Amino acid sequence: MPKAESFPIEKIHIPAKRSRALQPERVRELAESILETGQQAPISVRVDKDQFILVEGLHRLEACRALGETSVIAVVVQAESPQHRKLLSDSTELEAERDKMVRLKQLRLEREAAAAVAVPSAKSGASPPRPKRTAAVSRPGPQTLSQWIARQKSDGGRY
Repeated sequence: MPKAESFPIEKIHIPAKRSRALQPERVRELAESILETGQQAPISVRVDKDQFILVEGLHRLEACRALGETSVIAVVVQAESPQHRKLLSDSTELEAERDKMVRLKQLRLEREAAAAVAVPSAKSGASPPRPKRTAAVSRPGPQTLSQWIARQKSDGGRY
């Protein structure tokens, strides 16, 4: 049975007939799944001169491409072979691909957490921080105690 290996995406040719069947929503779903768990099933390719022809796995290939990957896990099959699927083995190269997917997931989670911290929560009623006043912007001093208190409230200071 063929062994799953890592192949450069740029060397995999997609036949025109196959590319017409592309479903962007399915690619998005697979990309999210690959971020979560890694590529679980290899795509199938066959050798043709100096490139590979996609036999099966268009959406998985496009999901990896959408994630910015330069390689994809694939199995080389013969054109006449009816049995060309194989679950991933625990080879060193495939383990490296899985580790890469775990790192991608971690980066995505860190970005989401950073974005959540950076954006003030509208639910809590928090207002965005006020910009600090520079020396170029000056207002005349308050004339009365009530003016001073009003300025402290508007500037967010304590009175």
